[in-house]
Amino acid sequence: MNPLCSRCNLVVYPTEKVNCLDKYWHKGCFSCEVCKMTLNMKNYKGFEKRPYCNAHYPKTNFTCVADTPENLRLKQQSKMQSQVLYREDFEKNKGKGFSVVADTPEMQRIKKTQDQISNIKYHEEFEKRKMGGEAPHQPSSPSPAAYQSSAGSQNYNYEPAPEPVRQAAGGPPPSAGKRYRAVYDYSAADEDEVSFMDGDVIVDVQQIDEGWMYGRVERTGQQGMLPANYVEAI
Repeated sequence: MNPLCSRCNLVVYPTEKVNCLDKYWHKGCFSCEVCKMTLNMKNYKGFEKRPYCNAHYPKTNFTCVADTPENLRLKQQSKMQSQVLYREDFEKNKGKGFSVVADTPEMQRIKKTQDQISNIKYHEEFEKRKMGGEAPHQPSSPSPAAYQSSAGSQNYNYEPAPEPVRQAAGGPPPSAGKRYRAVYDYSAADEDEVSFMDGDVIVDVQQIDEGWMYGRVERTGQQGMLPANYVEAI
């Protein structure tokens, strides 16, 4: 016996049958619940066993869940446990001249990210000063003694000629980054990460390691770390 269509409740024959979301549909009836756009097995998104297009897929807001008393208690408990473990490691390695915590993969990733961000910001400031025509005030013919005395008191307006450019070459300029589109929502879990929504465009993207990237969300202007498996190149 042929099943009934979940949309129109009419008989669905094998030649026009779509089996999806534990239900049967006519090919023409398998459409978005909101805009009625006809969908297929490649572009639909299921929510509570109903099909939706990408634009009208119900968004889940996690703000209320993150502010519940239970989650706040767990967050405080985790923070206290981290402080206890850090104290134990500190006491254990006191006097040895090194810290075990600094050698963890997480700390190495944060250090690498901070180096990348420092290079990017330095290059941005250098380009702004270069485009704005700012130039450091220097004597026309400085003596060796004057050069040595000024080398120890450099300020942020000082622009060494070739050396800073070579230093900034370690991280590519933001304009060289690729463009990506978010395929899932993501809420930042750390201070150096950035939140975004499904469909957001991320620009100036740079690959940090196999699982993480650095970029700027075009919609909000915020920039930071983001998981590589949450975005796709465009």
